Amino acid sequence: MSKVLARRGRWSAYKLVMMQAAIAGGASIIFFAVWGAQFGYSALAGTAIAVLPNFVFATLAFSHMGASSAGKVLKGFYWGEAVKLLLTIALFSLVFINLKVAFMPLFICYVLALIVHWAAPLYFKQS
Repeated sequence: MSKVLARRGRWSAYKLVMMQAAIAGGASIIFFAVWGAQFGYSALAGTAIAVLPNFVFATLAFSHMGASSAGKVLKGFYWGEAVKLLLTIALFSLVFINLKVAFMPLFICYVLALIVHWAAPLYFKQS
């Protein structure tokens, strides 16, 4: 039973990550089409910085589920959040050090992906 619950929670989290990637990726395409390659790549980097850590968090946080493994669930959420934060810092550092980016599209797509995450209860019904 707990494997089914973990799989259901992980799938819901993956749907949210896919929605983040689709919306911020669409904005990246718009930046690429309207303002050119540098803005498009910068927007794509902002999308990746937001989406990849959330994917890692979803994988770690929903690896266990159920009342019998409450300690493992809590530990998974803590580790997931810690890895997500460190990965976000590392990705921002790598992008700023190694790429010549335009800041506006990078941060617009990053914040857009975060807004999609925060607005998730409006899009997904709870069952």
